[in-house]
Formats: sequence, structure tokens, C-alpha cells
Amino acid sequence: MTAGPPIVRNPVLPGSHPDPSAVVVGGRVHLATSTFEWSPGVRLHRSADLVRWEPLGGVLGEERLLRLEGSPDSGGVWAPNLTWADGLFHLVYSNVSTYAGGFTDCPNQLTVAADPAGPWSDPVPLHARGFDPSLFHDGPTSWLLNLVHDWRPGRGGSAGLEITRYDRAARRLVGEPQPVRLRDRSGWVEGPHLFRRGDHYYLVTADGGTGRDHRVVVARSRQVTGPYTADPAGPLLTARGDPDLPLQRAGHGSFFTMPDGRSWLAYLASRPLGPRGSSILGRETAVAPVVWTADGWPRVPGGRPAVTVTHPLPAPVASPAKSAAPSPPPAPAAAAVEVDDFDGPRLGPQWSTLRRHADTRWLSLTARRSHLRISGGRSPQSLVGPSLVGRRVPAPRAVFEARVEFRPLGFQHLAGVTLYYNTRNWYFLHLTADDAGRTVVRSAACDRGVTSTGEDLLALDGAEGPVDLALELDGPLLHTRARAAGRRHGPGLPLDATVTSDEHVEETDRGGLRTLGFTGAFFGLWVWDLTGAGRSADIDRAALRTCD
Repeated sequence: MTAGPPIVRNPVLPGSHPDPSAVVVGGRVHLATSTFEWSPGVRLHRSADLVRWEPLGGVLGEERLLRLEGSPDSGGVWAPNLTWADGLFHLVYSNVSTYAGGFTDCPNQLTVAADPAGPWSDPVPLHARGFDPSLFHDGPTSWLLNLVHDWRPGRGGSAGLEITRYDRAARRLVGEPQPVRLRDRSGWVEGPHLFRRGDHYYLVTADGGTGRDHRVVVARSRQVTGPYTADPAGPLLTARGDPDLPLQRAGHGSFFTMPDGRSWLAYLASRPLGPRGSSILGRETAVAPVVWTADGWPRVPGGRPAVTVTHPLPAPVASPAKSAAPSPPPAPAAAAVEVDDFDGPRLGPQWSTLRRHADTRWLSLTARRSHLRISGGRSPQSLVGPSLVGRRVPAPRAVFEARVEFRPLGFQHLAGVTLYYNTRNWYFLHLTADDAGRTVVRSAACDRGVTSTGEDLLALDGAEGPVDLALELDGPLLHTRARAAGRRHGPGLPLDATVTSDEHVEETDRGGLRTLGFTGAFFGLWVWDLTGAGRSADIDRAALRTCD
């Protein structure tokens, strides 16, 4: 008797985990997701049942693999692609340094490893003709597929898709790219992935932009270069036209088949705060079952993203024995608390760092036992040298708190907790010094580049010791709390948390794109030293409590 299909609750990777790329190796599916300006680049997770997911951390955590200094907001690593061939994981990724003004500078590179924990090889440069690269292994032959970006005004930004032969042994591209021919389709087509089933090549693309019209489209051909004919039934998956669905902006799909023979689709989706509401959590990874028609087309039952899913088909069995009943769905999580006391020698896989890798030049887990020491970095507008250690906001109701020790000498020294989206949109509850030299708790905010500061929330009057700082996210609202030496503040007046939503941060300038909103919001530990001296703060503990 075989086990019944799992019942899965979406999103399987909550918080900002967009652009999933899936491959099954060793009986488990491995998922790679985009990380943009955050290090380590490319987060990996794996699962044997699609219910329980093991975080493997990030791949690109060294300067030899990735440099993020100067990356624009929502630049950096876009849409990585993870495949398996010749006993090696192959990871292809873009490092986007520019996307505004009609230009997209996106050098694409490839690294390989026998184990997801590494070591990963020195990257091989591929090309910079366009982004969303993916590898397709067709027996001994491999191909690199990507969008071709067109910078010329009036061209719409896309010159279609192209495919180039890739030599796995030599680790280089061979010959000139060839256009991928698409029947009856034009305009912006991105996120291309290829796989083969029987006599057909299947092309999976992300169409309709990254907003409410996003969708997964499948086309097929008997030739790898096309022409590809789209499924006559329409998109494989989309939330378009149905604003009441809890999962929106569904798109950018990746097919995989589990060892039990069932096919699945990994895709991105967002959980807005109500119909047509804001997406503070960013784009998350979800999965959907896939069945195949008699004439060879894949279908997601219903064609819509769903919070709870199971596969409608039993696993293939060798005997007429019935499959076991499906396991019950995971219950919605009650309040859960995750505490990091910083007892280990390195940051856990839940943490990321902004625009630079976690190294001893600016942080340490050994300088003081059971503390994270962060040396103060540059201002929030700087694209070089920030000192921010963050983690993705995983639920619309969550509390992030930290115990901070910091002795500021002046107003240019600040340390505390943040709800952060990008350089132009954030909240910061922090310790600093007033003009009399007293340590005080204050808040600061930035909304589309306009910075403001509040009144003193707590004056410590020379008291030394740790201060507990907390940010409480309640859907569209954010509250602040602080406690030290018997003094308390909070909850403060509600702040507008949608300032850190995907929709709010996107900006245009004189009709052109200025800032993208790709990353979702992060909770973080942030230290500034605007004197350049690197004055440090010690974090004794950090805790995240989710209430959904």
C-alpha cells in the first residue's frame, strides 16, 4: 500500500521567496529562490513530502561568487535556475546592477556543486544579453534559455526568447544564440523554463507582468527552438480577474515530478491584505498539483492558486491495492516563537545581510559570548556598506523583538530594530544620543525617500544595560515597544505598515521606471555609525513570534 498524496498548505515558503526553480535529486525536491540585494544570494530549501521544508541557507555567500555593492533596490540576484546533470547541481543566476531608464545590465553566471552545502565552483560568465536564464539538459546536450532585453525606446523592453547550446564538460556556451519561435504570442514573455516529456518539448513562461495579471503559460513543440504552440485551454495557473482569492499575482512556474510519480508546479504568489490590498510579505513560494490530459497537456485542477491543495491522482502502484488515505492538512499555525540567542559560530539560515556578506569586517558571533556584535555601517541611502542583518517577514501578524546593548556618543550613532523594504521605505526603532549626551529611544521612518523622526520615546538617563525593542506588525499597522531599566514605552501610535509593501515602493520617474518592488519586507537588526568609526552594538537575543 502506498502513501496517499500529501495535503499541502500554501505558501510552502512564507515570506519573500519568489521565482522558484525546482529539481528533484535524491528523492527530495530542491527549490532555489531569488534574493535580490540580500546575501547570501539564492536561498535553497528541500522537502521529501512538500509539507515539511528544510532550509539549506544561501549559496552565494562569498565575494568570489557574488558581489552586491552598489546593487539598486530590487536589483542583485534575479530568478536563479537550479538543475541537475552529471552528478552536479547547476545554478545559473543573474546579478542585475541596473534596471532603470530602459536599461538592464544583467551578467549571467553559472556555478556547480555536488552537494547543495557546497563547495560551489568559481562562477563561469555566460552572457549579459538578457535575464531569467535557465538550463535545459536534453540527454548529453544542454541549452541555455533566456529573455533578450531590448533597451531601445518604443520596443517594449523585450526582443523575445533565445536559446544557446551549452557545453557541460567545457562549461561554456557554444555557437550563436537562436531565437525561440512562439506562435501567436508577442510582447513581454519572461521566466522561461524547458522540459521534455515524450516527443514534445514544453516551454513554461511567466506572462502578464509581475502584478495582478501574472500567470503561468505552457506551450509545446517537437523542436527545441520551436515553433511553440500555447495550450489552447489558456494559462496553466493565474489569479487574474479573481481579486477575492487569498493568493494573488500567481506566476513564474517550475515543473517537477516527485519520486511517487506525481507532477507538481512550484510558483510564486502573494498574500495581499484583503482584496486589492497591499503585499507586505512580498512574493512567496507555493505549489500546485499537475495532471496530464490524454493528448499530452498539463493541467492544474481549477487553474487557480489555492491555500490548501492535494494531488487528485494516487501514486502509480504495481498491484491493485488501494492507496492510503491522504494525510490530514497541516493546521494553520498558532502563535509560534523562534528565538536566536546567537550561541552558534555563524548566522542561522533564517538571516540575510544587506548588500554585503556576513564576515568579520563588520559582524561577529565570537567577540562576545552569546551575542551578535554588529559594527555600525553607512546611512540607509548608501548602496555600499550598510550594517543590516534581516529576516523575511513570514506572516501578516508578527512580532520581532531584540535585546540591544549600545552606548551612542552622539546623534550619528543609532542601533535598533527595523521593518525594512529598501533604501527609500523603512521604519527604525533605535537607540541614539540626544544633544545632551543622554541615551534615548527614538523612531525614524522613510516613505518614498522622505525621512522623518519622532520624539523621544524613552530616556534612559544614564542607565546602562540592555534595552528590549519590539516591532509589532498587525496587518496594515505597525506598533513600537521598548523596555529598559524599569521604564516602558508602547504600544506606540499605529504606523502605516503598507509603506513596506511591494505596491507602495514601486515608483516611476517622468514616465519611466525608477524603483521596483520585488523583495517583500524584512525585520532586521540595524546599526548606523555616520562618523565612519564603526561603533558597534551587541544583540543578546532576537525573537520572532508569528500569530497566523
